[in-house]
Amino acid sequence: MTSHQSPSSSRTAGRTPPSRSTGGRAGKADRTPFRCTECGFNAAKWLGRCPECQAWGTLAETAAGPAPLRRLTPAMVTTPAVPIAEVPAGAVRARPSGLTELDRVLGGGLVPGGVVLLAGEPGVGKSTLLLSAAHAWAAGGQGRVLIVSGEESAAQIRMRADRMQSLHPELYLAAESDLGAVLGQIEAVRPALVVLDSVQTIASGEIEGSAGGVAQVRAVAAALTAAAKEHHFACVLIGHVTKDGAIAGPRVLEHLVDVVLQFEGDRHSSLRLIRGVKNRFGPSDEVGCFQMVADGIVGLADPSGVFLSGRRDPVPGTCATVAMQGRRPLPVEIQALVADAGGEHGRRTASGLDAARMTMVMAVLQRWGGVALANREVLAATVGGVRVTEPGVDLALAMALWSSARDIALPPGLVVLGELGLSAEVRPPPALSRRLVEARRLGFDHAIVPAGGEAGTAPQGLRVDRVTDLGQAFRSLGNDDGVVHWLQQRR
Repeated sequence: MTSHQSPSSSRTAGRTPPSRSTGGRAGKADRTPFRCTECGFNAAKWLGRCPECQAWGTLAETAAGPAPLRRLTPAMVTTPAVPIAEVPAGAVRARPSGLTELDRVLGGGLVPGGVVLLAGEPGVGKSTLLLSAAHAWAAGGQGRVLIVSGEESAAQIRMRADRMQSLHPELYLAAESDLGAVLGQIEAVRPALVVLDSVQTIASGEIEGSAGGVAQVRAVAAALTAAAKEHHFACVLIGHVTKDGAIAGPRVLEHLVDVVLQFEGDRHSSLRLIRGVKNRFGPSDEVGCFQMVADGIVGLADPSGVFLSGRRDPVPGTCATVAMQGRRPLPVEIQALVADAGGEHGRRTASGLDAARMTMVMAVLQRWGGVALANREVLAATVGGVRVTEPGVDLALAMALWSSARDIALPPGLVVLGELGLSAEVRPPPALSRRLVEARRLGFDHAIVPAGGEAGTAPQGLRVDRVTDLGQAFRSLGNDDGVVHWLQQRR
């Protein structure tokens, strides 16, 4: 007697049913991974765009590798551990570069074996700054300097050096774009300082991908960092930035280096600022000031005159303050203009100031101060193109907006400091005493500051009015605006 099978059972006859552990799918060990040729990211399936480096069409199929070892046996140590007090520290002591403003940000100078990443927008003056620093280093007897350029030829750098009068027998130039050739130049020259312009233009033939890719940038930075540690020379890498202002390349680039500097400046202005973002050898919040001149770049030890207009007669809409750029107090003049709008809605424009803080200050003035800003053009800017984003300039911005809206000029010699709250209270900014000392040094004789905080002795010759809210700030000027009435009623 023959047995009858259903159609479904006949179709599955002779097939091995899937195991319950895999649910009919291949296990992770049997899968063929896909690896990104730019950054090395592994994916279980093919993707059009790499999730790590955001590159298109870089995932390639590779054979599955062996499973990693779960346990590692101890190996022989290369250098035995010693007590921290017995570690010699003289070999990594900072050596001045010759540029005072650059040394201020670096924490005293360049450290042998240390790697510095200098990032900035194209045309801001990174190559000019480092050529000037390299000449100052060689002229100061600090040792031989090697400048390796992957963007310019040696003749082009020589032309810039002639214009800057930066020729020196201990200054060497090389135009290379291969990592092996760069390391060969370092072995041949034996420099004390290496400048690489730039890290995105150097590539290694042993790494897949083009120059500037994630894998190439990471390999170049790692190789130069290892060489700097081994041969004890200072290394400065020039890096590109994206359109958003962030450092181009993988984030691991900032972790590999010891110091990260940001070079900022507007190409329509001669002022340049170099900010410390990361520093293993010193403070990471310092700021250096430079000025572009016809034959190069020079440091500004006292940039106070750059950020003040120098106007003798006061005009409505201007107020002076002292902002902290790193650990340096810098005087800044804030200018505001409140005018009738040409259309239905007024624009709000901020240049050099935080737009969100400006909107908050305007709301406080309109709500509590009785200053009508609706349907009006409101513009605010800083003199000299400096960017100030700290809350310690809120009160000065409020005074400038009020002065322009009321068409009342603030008295000459006045400096205003303080952070403004949403309920019109005023809070003290950090380093208040240092700001007051700097204001007095520049000739200011009247200061409006918040009460509390650093209640130290005011500098001689400076009249200091300590206020708790915006109403007292107006009252100290002899004005009685709407905010004063509101504050009195609230009490």
